Amino acid sequence: MTIGKGYTDRFLSEAEVRGIMAQALEQANLSGKRVLVITPDTTRTAPMPMMFRLFHELLGGEVAALDYLIALGTHHPLDEPTLNRLFGLTPQERAEKYADVKIFNHHWERQDTFVTLGRISEAEIEEISGGLMRMPVDVRLNKLVFDYDQIIICGPTFPHEVVGFSGGNKYFFPGIGGQEVINFSHWLGAVMTSYDIIGTKYTPVRQVLDRAASFIDRPKLCFSMVVKGRELAGLYAGTPEAAYDAAADLSAKLHIIWVDRPYRRVLSVVPEMYDDLWVAAKGMYKLEPAIADGGEVIIYAPHVKEVSYTHGQHLEEVGYHVRDYFLKQWDRFKHYPWGVLAHSTHLRGLGQYDPATGIETPRIQVTLATGIPEERCRRLNLGYLDPASVNLDEWRGREAEGILLVPKAGEMLYRVKPAA
Repeated sequence: MTIGKGYTDRFLSEAEVRGIMAQALEQANLSGKRVLVITPDTTRTAPMPMMFRLFHELLGGEVAALDYLIALGTHHPLDEPTLNRLFGLTPQERAEKYADVKIFNHHWERQDTFVTLGRISEAEIEEISGGLMRMPVDVRLNKLVFDYDQIIICGPTFPHEVVGFSGGNKYFFPGIGGQEVINFSHWLGAVMTSYDIIGTKYTPVRQVLDRAASFIDRPKLCFSMVVKGRELAGLYAGTPEAAYDAAADLSAKLHIIWVDRPYRRVLSVVPEMYDDLWVAAKGMYKLEPAIADGGEVIIYAPHVKEVSYTHGQHLEEVGYHVRDYFLKQWDRFKHYPWGVLAHSTHLRGLGQYDPATGIETPRIQVTLATGIPEERCRRLNLGYLDPASVNLDEWRGREAEGILLVPKAGEMLYRVKPAA
């Protein structure tokens, strides 16, 4: 059973949010239990300060522990000031009012973070992937989970390039999961292509994540949020699968913009919450389906000065390429982390590669107008535009010309309406 509500024409009041949370938490019967809340990091828009405060209003004094784990996936850890901003806390509040609250980063880079839960068999993988892959996948998870009696997921749902929509069990994998499921699921999504997967409610990648989560033998409660702008339009509580199901339906209504015809050029203005190209690439993923063949997407992010704070070395070696560039030279690239290869193909988009000639033909051009120097962009196989030359006013109001300005790129998915 899912508890919650959502709107396409207004936002939830705090009283409505409190009511949904109170009902779900009461049913969970958490008195005296140790509770761990898994949340997103700062690369997701969500009213985490309100949710943090309400969890403590409703559970404070009732539970034995109420701690937090940041689902970083493979993002870099958050320092103390950033953690405080994420939850809307002052240093004084953190030190006094919430002194008994522990907030953990997920240390994905440490092998001793994880415990092995089981293995998805190669036969299952073959069935789930429709024969695209046949290999076993080990399921590992942050062992901190097993210090608690109840796990709560609290995070938003948006269209997503790897799994279709974010949310639900994605907060376990890749959120706090081991590299095996992360790399496998991302590469499966890349082979199927972001173009086809993004904005699709149920995908083979989602099946892999749900199967991996089935190995977790702790009670799970999920609060799936649907955010529009910075306001909460929907909140659904239930199992990770049920809460996701309801949230994805509302996200599809609120986060997909249907356009009459594809655009020739798009300027994706990436907000500062995306601090390297690894996450700023969402400015490409969410626009690719609405860009015409031969068109161009420009990622405008002067604040972005790094390709990836955690995977930069691999990406410098690999560069950015279309899927078939890797598939048709698999022996050359298969030893790289598959999640890195997936990110590479997601940013470069659809295209072709001819191994006989060595010619790669992307469907569209991807250009960076960032703090990454031109020489480095060229070496990575990406276009370059001096961000100082960009005048946003020159991009406004030109949709009729096939030119689009997206002022906060990364969360809204653009698609072309199907032919009548």
